[in-house]
Amino acid sequence: MTETIHAYPMRKAEGCPFDPPPELGELQQQGPITKVRLWDGSTPWLVTRFAEQRALLRDPRLSADSTHPDFPRLVPIAPSASGTRLSFIGMDDPDHARLRRMVTAQFAIKRIEAMRPAVQRIVDEMIDDLLAGPQPVDLVEAFALPVPSRVICDLLGVPYADHGFFQDNSKVLINRAVTPEQRDGARLRLIEYLDALIGEKIKDPKDDLLSDLTTRIAAGELTRDEATQMGVLMLIAGHETTANMIALGTFALLEHPEELARLRETDDPELVAGAVNELLRYLNITHTGRIRMALEDIEIAGEVLCAGDGVILANDIGNRDPDAFPDPDRLDLGREARHHVAFGFGVHQCLGQPLARLELQVVYSTLYRRIPGLRLAAAPADIPLKHDGFVYGVYALPVTWQRNQSVA
Repeated sequence: MTETIHAYPMRKAEGCPFDPPPELGELQQQGPITKVRLWDGSTPWLVTRFAEQRALLRDPRLSADSTHPDFPRLVPIAPSASGTRLSFIGMDDPDHARLRRMVTAQFAIKRIEAMRPAVQRIVDEMIDDLLAGPQPVDLVEAFALPVPSRVICDLLGVPYADHGFFQDNSKVLINRAVTPEQRDGARLRLIEYLDALIGEKIKDPKDDLLSDLTTRIAAGELTRDEATQMGVLMLIAGHETTANMIALGTFALLEHPEELARLRETDDPELVAGAVNELLRYLNITHTGRIRMALEDIEIAGEVLCAGDGVILANDIGNRDPDAFPDPDRLDLGREARHHVAFGFGVHQCLGQPLARLELQVVYSTLYRRIPGLRLAAAPADIPLKHDGFVYGVYALPVTWQRNQSVA
């Protein structure tokens, strides 16, 4: 009897917008590692259990080098994009470590924490605009997307006036449904934009991250192309992922009113921080896994990953592993969930996670307190979901509230 090899990525079940595809749960029950089939017929390994994912994510025998000809791809790429990668997240050490070190200090926890008052001010200003505006309103366009866009623009030194340009191109770049040529066109437009901006910073540096990179260019530590690629990476990751977590997290909380009440009524920063971790674990906006390739044979869980094999570490189902998180399909804001793999693990763990956590803490502790009557203005089944993206979320989240149920 021939074993069935499932196609990957898999689609979530209708009516279950917050849960991983049911096939992933079935595969996890069968064992930690199995084969799946991609669009091009290749059959990489899929790792579904939490312990094996963490073990492999810290294993130097797994490569993140996306330029390798055997590296698995979830979508076809345009010929012009062959051999390209999005800065250090598509590299192995020592190049990965060298480039990552250039910006590590900017994302240090203490430095990010110092941004809390500024982030709070941005969030409050955006809520003021919500309260003064019409209803219903799309929370994505009016709040979830602008908040992290303004924050990352301030940090990088990117003019927020250009947000329409970089948001539109970022949406194309992370959409699996567009053509390879459309995706590569968006990549090239963002590269051209960041390169021009870095050119301006070279002539007239400011107190921002991109200007800091130009000093490294002048010192010969970094090429202009490397700085540009890093700028593109940080700009995209700095607004898209957090925006989706704000909107999807709000959707999930509105569908879990008892958990929303716990968050709305607390002034305990530890509970808020824990709630952010639990929402990250529960929702997993990075829903197409982390892609790697075995450089050497690796024996794990009774299987041998041969050199050259592709490997997909499905963090969405890994964070629903009952051996790591009891009753994993339940949203519990009091759960200890900080060891989740929503940000990855090992040397490639998300550099920007301190900033993402800070923004989510401020948003989740402010939005529902200031607008306690917030509710959906559409049926849950009618909320448009991003099944076709590398980053999961909602395309729109119509919400409304009673005017007398808000706090100025």
